[in-house]
Amino acid sequence: MTMSNGFPPAHPDFVPRTLDLQGLLERKSHFLLGPRQTGKSFLIRHTLRGAGVKVYDLLESSTFLALNGEPERIRQELTESDRFVVIDEIQRLPELLNEVHLMIEEMGVSFLLTGSSARKLRRGGVNLLGGRARTIRFHPFSRSELGVRFELNRALQFGLLPSIYFSDDPAADLEAYAGMYLREEIIAEGSARNIPAFSRFLKVAALCSGTIVNFSEVASDAQVPRTTVHEYFELLKDTLVLHEIPAWKESAKRKPIRSSKYYFFDIGVAQSLQGRRIDPGTPEYGAAFEAYILHELKCDSDYRSRLPISHWRTTSGFEVDFILADHTAIEVKAKEHLAPRDLRSLRALMEEKAMERYLCVCREPRPRKVDGIEVLPYELFLDRLNGGDFGG
Repeated sequence: MTMSNGFPPAHPDFVPRTLDLQGLLERKSHFLLGPRQTGKSFLIRHTLRGAGVKVYDLLESSTFLALNGEPERIRQELTESDRFVVIDEIQRLPELLNEVHLMIEEMGVSFLLTGSSARKLRRGGVNLLGGRARTIRFHPFSRSELGVRFELNRALQFGLLPSIYFSDDPAADLEAYAGMYLREEIIAEGSARNIPAFSRFLKVAALCSGTIVNFSEVASDAQVPRTTVHEYFELLKDTLVLHEIPAWKESAKRKPIRSSKYYFFDIGVAQSLQGRRIDPGTPEYGAAFEAYILHELKCDSDYRSRLPISHWRTTSGFEVDFILADHTAIEVKAKEHLAPRDLRSLRALMEEKAMERYLCVCREPRPRKVDGIEVLPYELFLDRLNGGDFGG
């Protein structure tokens, strides 16, 4: 159902997410890490509230103040009927990890610990838990989660953050998100005290999304020292804003470039910072489509398959967007009609004889095979990915 203005409803019913939180907690404690507004708290409220679950939301002032003054209260308040304990936004009070460690060891309690900053957790002693808690990275909506509500062009322009995807003014909400969260929240980490410099860097970094970054050029464009650019990129990774995709280095016939590529965690956030519209047929549309396919690959990797993702690029200019676990090469094209030259990089990689499958994911309407390369409509590719067709 859509509103008369063509937008999805502003306050939809609960959208089921891929993660089965209760199933995860039955096996082990988990950290659930993801940027703000990806839907962590909403998912918890709709799937874990009830008998046997105790929830502490550290964004609530009274809860934060009580546990900040007496961390042991979380242990004292545990009852025999409490099977799971949820601490939302754990990075606000990492000292609680001492109590969490104790309760896992001595009481057999399963914890779900959510957060939006890996940096604060590391500083606060997350290593105290050792292997007692697994880590899952949480993402904005995927196509399978949205089902019939998924619209490709809307996702490419405005991204897949729940509150923004269903907004009646997504452009304004994205601008507010970028201003309030990416600047204020990250600066609050304490590593980016120069607000104007960080704001300049953030826009330049967004323009580099999906590319191998030239740190010297970024430093020049953002008017900050090169060492600061490295620090800022680490900050964006630690606050879960950037995905780093490492290079596939096993190429024998052609010399590979060994540098990573970086993508923003949400297409819409990147587009808002870039100040661009995404129109079909433009290079910007192609870049956004590539970033969207990576988003789906990351959702599958982090929620189900655990398959590593890398990229391949040679010094001679051949480039394949994604390599799955050293066995599947994926080139992404936003085109509805491929030309032979669109497959040239996959053909070059085939000469390495290192992969089991070579795919071109695109917007063509029907699948076909060209000299050993599978040309797949993106919908069919995602259906197969979600069905486990590529391993994991």
